[in-house]
Amino acid sequence: MPDNEIPLILRVFVAHILKLSEQSRYLDLQSEITISILRSILLHSKPQSISESQATTLVDPGIKGRIWVSKVASQVPPEQGIRDTLLATIETVHEAEAEGAGFKIPDIVPIEAEWTGYRAAATPDSTLPRVSEEDKYREMMKECKSPVTVLYFHGGAYYLCDPCTHRSVTKRLAKLTGGRVYSVRYRLAPQAPFPSAVLDALVSYFTLLYPGPGSIHDAVPPEQIVFAGDSAGGNLALALLQAVLEIRRQGRKIVWLGEERDVPVPAGVAVNSPWVDLVQSMPSLSANLKWDYLPPPALLSTTWKPPPDDVWPANPPRRHIYVDDAYLLHPLVSLHVNSTWRGAPPVYVCCGWECLADEDKYFVAKLRREGVAVVFEEYEAMPHVFAAIVPKIPESRRCMEGWARFISDVVKDGAAVKSTYTTIKARTLKEDPIDPETLSPFSQKDVLDMARRQVGRKGSLPEVVAKL
Repeated sequence: MPDNEIPLILRVFVAHILKLSEQSRYLDLQSEITISILRSILLHSKPQSISESQATTLVDPGIKGRIWVSKVASQVPPEQGIRDTLLATIETVHEAEAEGAGFKIPDIVPIEAEWTGYRAAATPDSTLPRVSEEDKYREMMKECKSPVTVLYFHGGAYYLCDPCTHRSVTKRLAKLTGGRVYSVRYRLAPQAPFPSAVLDALVSYFTLLYPGPGSIHDAVPPEQIVFAGDSAGGNLALALLQAVLEIRRQGRKIVWLGEERDVPVPAGVAVNSPWVDLVQSMPSLSANLKWDYLPPPALLSTTWKPPPDDVWPANPPRRHIYVDDAYLLHPLVSLHVNSTWRGAPPVYVCCGWECLADEDKYFVAKLRREGVAVVFEEYEAMPHVFAAIVPKIPESRRCMEGWARFISDVVKDGAAVKSTYTTIKARTLKEDPIDPETLSPFSQKDVLDMARRQVGRKGSLPEVVAKL
């Protein structure tokens, strides 16, 4: 532990024991210390280049414990239909907010993924047997007790992390659902900006639905697939859903591996602390800092300047790591500006008293207004993606259980899933219903105005709202 963290730990310890901090009313001592250290590291550590920061999160620690992992990669189809359909969809829904040049068109590439399952008979120190990836997959499938297939996208602000950093989460989802997880290694920004990750997500979905010759898995029916993710991965799961919905609105099919294919909706979508507002425009991003470890919003700030390296600043220049300036408010990027989510399957959203709370609750309120079944859980006093940060506390166990329960329920019978809005109290786990009318004070115009101000666009929005 760095020496400069010791005074911080002492301060937190004393404030917690004497009940001088507001957080001590809700958090145990270890959680409060963990969150405080994370906050200090993110705020005060020596700045690293984007490449250095990224590299530290891509080191695979190895696989051991009660987990099956089978590493695979998608095939590259001979046709360009899946990419061309996505590009056409992007341009169709972007017309109202088009400003400036377009984006670099990504190639279709093999997308690596990890099939993940729970390995009940293993010990915490067990390693995987030295057999082929296909044999590992077969052994994993022997332990699957349900048809659930989770298509999982990891968080990390679109430029950090990897399936290997999220194995503890995907293992727990597999254990609790009795199913399996397909955890995707989508291309990271800034090297591969929007829409590369969305294309990779769509390719991964089609790989599950329509596997090609030589695939180790059989075709997975859409009613057994749930899109899921945390933070930026939650954004990607929802962006994939919106892309699917728009492709269907346009009545398109996609030629894939020699056949014209339908683009079905999945059984559901389940996201944990999803990053909905990528331009960081909503009030809780600053107002809720005391409950979170995330730093103040800075992605579009002129003061946010990581040490330059080969990947950032980008060439040609852009302001946001993930997306070109012209597409900052694209509905597949800043998801809260979407005009509609009608046609979506049931959606699960959870968050804490975190910096992303406003955008998540606005998104839930919008789903409700449009008649989409939505299960929302707000965890009192918890920070961003807390179930992965402090996994052993009761609130985290309850969060994972609620997340997995929705996934299982929506695969079993999506039509039976009813909307609920619940606060889970800290420490006691008491569940109180939320009046859905009070979820968010913001109108669609409020949200669009805040987003446009954040990116420096002027003017009123009635004509934009009409077009979206």
